[in-house]
Amino acid sequence: MRAHVPRHALALCAVATIGILTLSGCVANAPKSTPENLTVDSSATECTVSSDTAPAGTVSFTVTNSGDQVTEFYLLAEDGLSIKGEAENIGPGLSRDLVVQLSAGSYFTACKPGMTGDGVGKADFTVTESDAAAKPNADLAAQIDTANTNYASYVNDQVGQLATGTTAFAAAYTAGDDDSARALYAPTRAHWERVETIAESFGDLDPKLDLREADLEEGQEWTGWHAIEKDLWPAEAEAGFAAYTPEKRRHLSELLVADTDTLKGKVDGLSFTLAQQTNGAIGLLGEVASGKVTGEEETWSHTDLWDMQANVDGAAVLYAGVRDVLVHEDPDLAESLDSEFAALQALLDAQRVGDGFALYTDLTPAQIRTLADQVNALGEPLNELTGACCCDPSSEQAPV
Repeated sequence: MRAHVPRHALALCAVATIGILTLSGCVANAPKSTPENLTVDSSATECTVSSDTAPAGTVSFTVTNSGDQVTEFYLLAEDGLSIKGEAENIGPGLSRDLVVQLSAGSYFTACKPGMTGDGVGKADFTVTESDAAAKPNADLAAQIDTANTNYASYVNDQVGQLATGTTAFAAAYTAGDDDSARALYAPTRAHWERVETIAESFGDLDPKLDLREADLEEGQEWTGWHAIEKDLWPAEAEAGFAAYTPEKRRHLSELLVADTDTLKGKVDGLSFTLAQQTNGAIGLLGEVASGKVTGEEETWSHTDLWDMQANVDGAAVLYAGVRDVLVHEDPDLAESLDSEFAALQALLDAQRVGDGFALYTDLTPAQIRTLADQVNALGEPLNELTGACCCDPSSEQAPV
């Protein structure tokens, strides 16, 4: 980030307020068909689905918790991030149904015992073509409500994983296990970057957690990820940099965990409008353009491409959530965005190294320019998304 004030606060458009549906309500106006009924056993270590395939149309999952912790069940889109549906707060010994309307394609199933962390038993789930295939919902309000509900679930999931990862990262850093802390740094921050514009809307939480040294004001205490980053990569710091004392490490770690827990509390129960989603996608791509593609975000670790991928992940999830609405309103814009997102992802994929990415300092000037050009190419149609999907661009806006 560049400044201590929110740069991409989510905006509200003058759209009709639509009540939140339960997940089973996400199939309003769906084609009439006999549901495909599947069962899910969620234990402490497994997430066993009775079948890994189902025909397109109405699919019902009966989730039974055979473990000893409250659990959740997720149906994820092909990207492994977008939530197509979830059944949550399932107590030990209890069952809940999740009913969704699915088009043919690839998905994932997963469970989350304890409702924290990465979850268990993530597995491929394939939906095959059928006569009862899901069609674009004729009730646009129901489509919008589904998108808003699913995005709220996604935000809660990402911030929950951020909190779990931050606790592990802080413990390693406080203990002086720098190798482990460095290994956890970029993967944990990815959860932050995917929902960065949400975090920026909560006042001083953003600078507490993500302020860069270059943006410090006189007398301001520097805390958060980047303060710790400098200490973990001292060879990249300026001459004369003094390693932090154990006491300072403990202080920064405690603040990082506490502030992340505060963020987790703030997003719990948060709801969204379609305009907030579309503006959030625009804001996340703005983060890529203003810091990641320039290499200014991760000054010492040079893990900017991890951040860039996570920002793109978040923008793509937001776009996927509103795409059905956009196809109804402006199919040409949807086609353009599909193409530009795919092109940017292909450039990022070309920089993958193992489970991560090349360091920013390993990129050539030509590669950086190509990435920047594609970010701009995506940004142009993405800036049209809010007006096309949900409201008149001239309508009054206010920060969330």
